[in-house]
Amino acid sequence: MKKIAVLTSGGDSPGMNAAVRAVVRKALYHDIEVFGVYRGYTGLIEGDLKPFHLGSVGDIIHRGGTILHSARSEEFKTTEGQLKAVKQLQDRDIDGLVVIGGDGSYRGADKLVEHGIATIGVPGTIDNDIPGTDFTIGFDTALNTIIQAIDKIRDTATSHERTFLIEVMGRHAGDLALWSSLAAGAETILIPEVPYKIEEVIERLERGTRREKKHSIIVVAEGVGSAIKIGEEIKSKTSLEPRVTVLGHLQRGGQPSAFDRVLASRLGAFAVELLLSGKKGLSVGIESNQLVYYSISEVLKRKHTIDETMYQLSHHLSI
Repeated sequence: MKKIAVLTSGGDSPGMNAAVRAVVRKALYHDIEVFGVYRGYTGLIEGDLKPFHLGSVGDIIHRGGTILHSARSEEFKTTEGQLKAVKQLQDRDIDGLVVIGGDGSYRGADKLVEHGIATIGVPGTIDNDIPGTDFTIGFDTALNTIIQAIDKIRDTATSHERTFLIEVMGRHAGDLALWSSLAAGAETILIPEVPYKIEEVIERLERGTRREKKHSIIVVAEGVGSAIKIGEEIKSKTSLEPRVTVLGHLQRGGQPSAFDRVLASRLGAFAVELLLSGKKGLSVGIESNQLVYYSISEVLKRKHTIDETMYQLSHHLSI
């Protein structure tokens, strides 16, 4: 293997730059040429690739977002678009590709493998919804951003004796809501993996009122639905006037945490090692602090699950 490329795709996540840096420098250490692909699969189709050297990734390990930028590509979902991307790689004699992103990025990587491109997937998403790894790049940073927001909102909730609903990201996964609720001591947590009844939520609020609790925090995963609508339903059925905060894209930005920087560095370098050993079509991950890999196709077939014991613990501690 003489040349490889690296791209970031889908939603950005803190730590992507650290992963890009690790891929580039690990490859250069082994005298492998590296190309950075700008704007994800869109840039790959259009040939927006540039040779990278050591200085190309200098002073980026601490930066959020991705220096390679990202874009969603409808064209790449077609066979014609995929073949255009393959040709761009073949024209430059690029032997391998590292794709950093979430499940949509993985589906694209799987297609490239089918077309004969040696591809390795690195899980980069704040949602933590990629099977085959305990943590994805960006999850820890987003989690801490959410916790800081909840802590600040709790100050206001306490001062004004109000109920607040806080909507967090996660797509169809409840990890961000679950972990932030447990860490910030939220009274109620609503996640897509566990069905809820609004009557039970109201009962928890009323139980708190009976023991003279003056405020409450409800964390709502976006996969459950709109926190605004849930707040309106609570208002219509109680005497409460809940306030709603939707954290939105605030959760994606910011400097990556130490954990995300180290995780990204380990996974990015590991991806290069796998390419150099002749492997392809794999997703790298970390389990019990050990580097692991699974086939991308297997990862895409597996269903994301939450740690139910954590959910029960959060429920027990918020009585």
